[in-house]
Amino acid sequence: MDAAAKTLDETPRAPSPRLHKALGTLSGGVGGAFGLAGLTVEVPVSTVLIMRSILDIARAEGEVLADPATRLAALEVFALGGRADADDAAESGYYAMRAALAGAVSEAARHLAQQGLTQEGAPALVRLIAMVAARYKVQLTQKTAGMLVPGIGAAAGASINLMFMNHFQSVSRGHFTLRRLERRYGVDAVRDAYLDSGIR
Repeated sequence: MDAAAKTLDETPRAPSPRLHKALGTLSGGVGGAFGLAGLTVEVPVSTVLIMRSILDIARAEGEVLADPATRLAALEVFALGGRADADDAAESGYYAMRAALAGAVSEAARHLAQQGLTQEGAPALVRLIAMVAARYKVQLTQKTAGMLVPGIGAAAGASINLMFMNHFQSVSRGHFTLRRLERRYGVDAVRDAYLDSGIR
């Protein structure tokens, strides 16, 4: 999170989705070319690039990057899932997944606000990160399988990273747009309108 945030300033501006897609594709291609050994470097790099893209979109939607609530909301993006039938988060819906994460997010936010990033805040953050990691590791496992196919690792890595970046940019645009609307109109009004629209 810090590595991604340090490369962005607080000045509100339009996001740069193409830049992040290009960097993610390049990272996946280079990592995939080296097979399993490349994954040990490529997965952390691509995760930071994805987080940077998420924060870039958050900033464009009026979020303050230094705010712990913004950073926790950025972590939520990894757990929110997609619209595919195979994605179990989609079955329960966006607000249901946010509700499931709410306890861990509020506990982590309370610890960060009171004590900062210290040992005392660690249990709350560990709990939140464990919930997010459980969702993200399924996607990483699928990515790893694709990148290990002999002879096509670089192409597979580049393609998979582009799909990952597209997915997380789409989820973060929706997530932070709804957060912006919630700040303006209230959480209940936005949630009711969202649910009435039939969007999952």
